[in-house]
Amino acid sequence: LMLDLAQWGTYEPTELSWLTSPPSGSIAQAKALLIQLGAFSSDGRLTNHGRDMAELALHPRLAHMLLKANPLRLMDQACAVAALLSERDILDGPPESHTADLRLRLDIVRRPTGSLGVSVRRGTVERVVRTADVWRRQFGRDKDGNVHSTSDHSQAAGLLLALAYPDRIAQRLPSEEARYRLVNGQGAQFIKPDPLAKEPFLVVADVEGRGQWAKINLAAPLTGQEIESLYGDHVMTEESVIWDARAGAVRAARRRRLGAVVLLEEGLSNPDPQLVTTALLQGVYEAGLQALHFTPELTQWRTRIAWLKQLEGSDSKWPDLSEETLLQTLETWLGPFVSGMTTLNAVSRLDLGAPLHALLTYEQHKHLDQMAPTHITVPSGSRLRLDYSPSGPPVLAVRLQEMFGCQQTPRVAGGNVPGMLHLLSPAKRPMQVTQDLGGFWKRTYQDVRKDLRGRYPKHHWPEDPLSALPTAKVKRRSDAG
Repeated sequence: LMLDLAQWGTYEPTELSWLTSPPSGSIAQAKALLIQLGAFSSDGRLTNHGRDMAELALHPRLAHMLLKANPLRLMDQACAVAALLSERDILDGPPESHTADLRLRLDIVRRPTGSLGVSVRRGTVERVVRTADVWRRQFGRDKDGNVHSTSDHSQAAGLLLALAYPDRIAQRLPSEEARYRLVNGQGAQFIKPDPLAKEPFLVVADVEGRGQWAKINLAAPLTGQEIESLYGDHVMTEESVIWDARAGAVRAARRRRLGAVVLLEEGLSNPDPQLVTTALLQGVYEAGLQALHFTPELTQWRTRIAWLKQLEGSDSKWPDLSEETLLQTLETWLGPFVSGMTTLNAVSRLDLGAPLHALLTYEQHKHLDQMAPTHITVPSGSRLRLDYSPSGPPVLAVRLQEMFGCQQTPRVAGGNVPGMLHLLSPAKRPMQVTQDLGGFWKRTYQDVRKDLRGRYPKHHWPEDPLSALPTAKVKRRSDAG
């Protein structure tokens, strides 16, 4: 319709009065196809080739194929392909039992009286043969009246279909399923096993369905060289540095592609280092911080900062080291330390101490150790680790005997926050949890002492813990008596 209107001098259907106006989406698709076939210029004007197509009174796809086939000396085959595409399928029986290969149908048309081991609709075959012969005589002569043809009907099928269906050139996807990606980005697949499903490139003449994977009903194979010969001017060469999640590595490649179909892909030996780093960090972002190597010490370091940040409130100058923020700022803190790396495995082995510690100033490091120390020395002389959480006081797990003689709960944050004491038995089992050590000695110790004397009779459990000497020994001394 759009080709006829253009021949009459009308390019916008909205300029005409219709009983039912053509859908705008179909108009846009038709214009795009006519531009692709060369019938319209890029600005939507009718070309000389388009005028020649309109004179053939065939579907624009078939008209374009016939006009382009003559210089290629493929008019004989082109007429047969056009006739086949203009009729119902010549193969008899349910469609599920047929191969989608157009070449078989061309062989049948070339030898209509022969047997190729398939059941055919004889009447349809005869019509196809007659139509092809008429078109061959009508369109297949050069200026001297000679008919151009070749002896091989079937092997040119893919190339001819590529002329008629440039938007349906397809490439097999790397999967076990027989799925293809078309130039236009749409997907197509074989519903049942078909010998064509092994071909790297196809041209799909008939697809059924509009879902993610349309059904391939009719197609023919072609080579990458044939695609280049027909559409080399439209093939784009591009270099890309992307993250390959399946390989867990950066992939740098040079591609030649026609739309969504990749004709050639080769690795780049010297990609831009910044692009490599950007792609690598994208891989880290997708994998999450759990893919990186956070030691227990580094995890506690982040937690200490988060605790101080929470404690100081809105006035805090501490950086936000939450997982979300670290992921959003990978380029800032991690990027400078992964130069030269290309795999997630290499990043996962990286010591994150230097990248993360660089987020604090020297003064902040000193202040952190003062306000939120990693360890504290208890009365027994033991230097014990403090366990921080983002909220709540830090926990100090210590044997009760090591705190004898101590009246005040150990404090952090400049003496403003008492720690949470987990007072343990000699076997390091929790006996009491408190932030008020003095209150524990006064109100609870005697009850705990009774229990401990029964469980650990060889240990010294003084009546007055404040006057007793603290000890880190598991058993009492031999002279404790």
